[in-house]
Amino acid sequence: MKKLIIAASLAALFAGSALAETIKVGVTPAEHAQIMEQVKKVAATKGLDIEILDFSDYVVPNQALADGELQANSFQHQPYLDNQIADRKFDIVSVGTTITTPMGVYSKKVKSLDELKDGATVGIPNDPTNGGRALLVLASKGVLKVNEAVGLKVTPADITENPKNIQIVELDAAQLPRSLDDTDASVINTNYATAAGLDPKKDAIAIESEKSPYANVIAVRTEDKDKPWVKTLVESYHSPEVKAFILEKYNGTVIPSW
Repeated sequence: MKKLIIAASLAALFAGSALAETIKVGVTPAEHAQIMEQVKKVAATKGLDIEILDFSDYVVPNQALADGELQANSFQHQPYLDNQIADRKFDIVSVGTTITTPMGVYSKKVKSLDELKDGATVGIPNDPTNGGRALLVLASKGVLKVNEAVGLKVTPADITENPKNIQIVELDAAQLPRSLDDTDASVINTNYATAAGLDPKKDAIAIESEKSPYANVIAVRTEDKDKPWVKTLVESYHSPEVKAFILEKYNGTVIPSW
C-alpha cells in the first residue's frame, strides 16, 4: 500500500512538471509591464511560467514575436497591430483584449488647449496609427478638423481646418515626454506618459474619451493561437485578481477592456 502511495505521488509530481511551460512575453514600460507581473502570478498557479521582456519602442516587440524570440506580446492596440501586419506582413494575430489607455495631451507651457497660440507646435507619435489617434484626439477637442472619411488612419495631410495654424511635429512615441520642453503641447500614449512620471488624471490638459476603438491586445504567432498556453495566458489576464489590480492601481487612467 505504501509503495502504491509513493508511486501515485511521483506520478502526480511528474504530471505537474509536464504541464508546466515557460513562455516569453514582450511588453512596453509602465502599465503593460506592471500588469503582466500580476498576470504572471496568476498564470503560475495554472502551470504557466511567464518571462517578461521589456521593450522601449513599438516596432521591435512584433518583430521579435514574428522571429520566435517571444511567444506573445502585450503592448499595442488593435489598429496598430493591423497596420503592422499590413506593412510588415507579420503572421501574428490578437487572441484577447487587455486594457484601454486613454491618450492625453500634456504641456509645460499652457494649462488648456484654448491657451495654445497661433502657430503653436504640438507633438504627436510618428507611427501611422498612434499619430492618427493623436490627431483624432485634437479634432475631438476642437483644436483642428480632419477628413472624417479617412477613418482611423488620418495624417497631418488630412487636416481640413486648422484655425490656429498648429504646427504638427511627428516624433518617436517614446521621446514625446521629453519633447515637452520644446513643444507647446504633445499628445502622449499613457504608458510613456506614466513612465516619465506624468499622471494622466492630474497632468493632462485634455484626455481621449473612454469610448475609443483602441483597446490593447495580446498577440501571438498565428500558428500558436490554438495552443493550450495561449488560453491559459488570456484566462490569467482576464482573472478577477488582475482586474482588481488595474482598477485599484490606476484609478481610471487605465481601464480593463474585457
